Formats: sequence, C-alpha cells, structure tokens
Amino acid sequence: MIKIIMADDHEIVRKGLVQIVSGTSEMQVAAEVGSARELLEELRRAQYDVVVLDIKMPDKAHQQSGQSGLDALIAIKRDYPKLPVLILSTHSEDEYALRVLAMGAAGYMNKHVAPQELIGAITRVYAGKKYVSPTLAEKLALSIGKETDRLPHEALSVREFQVMIMIAEGKPLKEIAYDLDLSEKTVSTYRTRVLQKFEMKKNIELARYAVKHGLIE
Repeated sequence: MIKIIMADDHEIVRKGLVQIVSGTSEMQVAAEVGSARELLEELRRAQYDVVVLDIKMPDKAHQQSGQSGLDALIAIKRDYPKLPVLILSTHSEDEYALRVLAMGAAGYMNKHVAPQELIGAITRVYAGKKYVSPTLAEKLALSIGKETDRLPHEALSVREFQVMIMIAEGKPLKEIAYDLDLSEKTVSTYRTRVLQKFEMKKNIELARYAVKHGLIE
C-alpha cells in the first residue's frame, strides 16, 4: 500500500484528487493538508511514501507568497531527500517542469490530465523513477542537439532560480538564507549574479519579470 500525503490549498481540488487515488486498492491518502506549513508539520509527525504537492499553494501564515509550494519542495528535499515529491500545477511544463525536476522533484504533472495519468505518475515516482508527461518527453527528445533561444530565467542554475523567485516574492535576504540553509552573504552573492545575468539593478525589476512570465502571481 502506497501511503500518500496530499497537499493543495483548494479543498475542492484536493478532495477530487483524494477521490481519484481512493479508487485504487494499491494506494491510500493517509493525510491531506491545505498549506505548506501544515505539510511540513505533518511530515515531522509521520512517515509517507509519496508527497503530491501543488506548487502554487500559499502558506496560510504567509499569504503574500504565492510560491510556498516551491518553498515546501526545497524544505522536503533538504530534510527528507529520499521522499519522492510529485508536483501538480496549472502552469505549463515549459515554465516549471525542468526546473522543479532539477530541484529534486520526482515528477511534474499538469492538473488537467486524465485521472489514470495521476495514478500512473504516483506509481512511477514511488518506484524511484522520474515522471514526465509524453508531451514533455517529446519536447526533450526534439531539443537534444539543438540550440534554442532561452529566456533569462531558463539559463539560471537551480540555486540562482530559487533565490530569484524568493526575491521576486519580496522575501528579505535573511529569510531566504534561512529557507535555503545558506549564509546571508551567499544569498547576496546569488542576488548580484542574477541581477547581472538579467541586466537589472533592482529587486522590483525581478518581480515584474517573474509576474510577466508567470513565475509568481
């Protein structure tokens, strides 16, 4: 029996996902939560086999942040590196899939897929494999050996991308340093590096860019 914790701030969506999974005899939704904080607290209380996580799940304690699902992924991979996390999102794969996979997610799935696809994805990540949709797999295959025009954020390292998103959300360097387990000096260095790569000077410019490209709300 695969023991799952389901994390999504929209109760109707969460209940629908739970219903899909409950229709199988091999899986059990052992817990469901509506915020990143609740998710991390529950993971400290009990063991689970798979986390199904909405990437755009605001933390109830930090409503200004539209990315705390991403923050939760960072914390989970830091504290439970072997726990597979399947990311769900309404965003296109082009924006987030490769990035969250590089950050340690076991898979990335759009919420609009067929129910059976979710079951297959959970089974796959539980088995220690990566899940990507057939569409994304095809894009990856076609891109091999090709030079593609990439947006600035697509050329960032995983850590640079994490810092960029958090800065765009308005988080202070001290909080970013704590979340990523880095020194403030190191975070400041990443900030400088990102601004240089974007040819920008101020944090507000990063925020506008992130909103424009759907990286934050």
